[in-house]
Amino acid sequence: MKEKISAVVCILNEEKRLEDCLLLLLKNKPDEIIVVDGGSSDKSVEIAKKYTNNIIESKNSNLTRDRQKGINAAKNQYIAMIDADHRLEKNTLESLLNELNKYSFDIGQSQLKSYENLSWLNRAEEEQWNLTHNISETRKMIGVAPAIYKKSIFDKVKFDDYITKTIDDTDFSYRLSLHPEFKYGILDTKVSQLHDPSLKSYMKKFKWYGIGDGEFCIKNPRRMFSMIFHLAIRYPVVYSVKSAIKFKFLTIPFFILQGNVRLYFALSTIIKNYMQILFKK
Repeated sequence: MKEKISAVVCILNEEKRLEDCLLLLLKNKPDEIIVVDGGSSDKSVEIAKKYTNNIIESKNSNLTRDRQKGINAAKNQYIAMIDADHRLEKNTLESLLNELNKYSFDIGQSQLKSYENLSWLNRAEEEQWNLTHNISETRKMIGVAPAIYKKSIFDKVKFDDYITKTIDDTDFSYRLSLHPEFKYGILDTKVSQLHDPSLKSYMKKFKWYGIGDGEFCIKNPRRMFSMIFHLAIRYPVVYSVKSAIKFKFLTIPFFILQGNVRLYFALSTIIKNYMQILFKK
């Protein structure tokens, strides 16, 4: 690769998934690997030290803040944001960079696929990505990892953990959309994600998403109706109908489960916040 790439990996207690992630990332030959640890109590930092000397230990932190810490430390004009559950194939970074230039994007998120389909939840999640995500196009909302960025965009838009500490994607994309000079979307290359196949793991993840959705609504109250519609209607109804039309029936319970769990925890987070404000008064 002619252009230099900094790879940023944010972690918290990822000893089970981190080593394979960093090993495959190293084979892609980034010019530097920056690991930001949010206060792991396991062997994550010890594992990370085998692959890079550039480790930022961010105690009592959160994912949103740690994303920006990694970006601030990056020396190169392109940044690849990779998480511990991502499994890169050979030349993935090069492909992402080429496609970023091909589409004239400032940010490009990869398409997604399941690394191992060990349960119906893994298979349903992969079908979900094929239905709603894996289309190369310009988007208003994208996920922030796995993705490649031009570092120059962070002169105007940064990851901001004021209120939105749990989930970084939605708030960052929303604030990015207020800058029409930036172009971003989904690229062609697929990156594998290794997700625990258990229902307990997915419920925990949907709860985490829902809390993040609620934080976004608190921070951006004008977007609250849109978010509630997304969770209450688009997920369980619109996406389920789309799944049926495409004969992807496995995805229907996945959409319904995710939408309802996220909606419950989003509303719970919003109500809790306003109750705290009310009683303080």
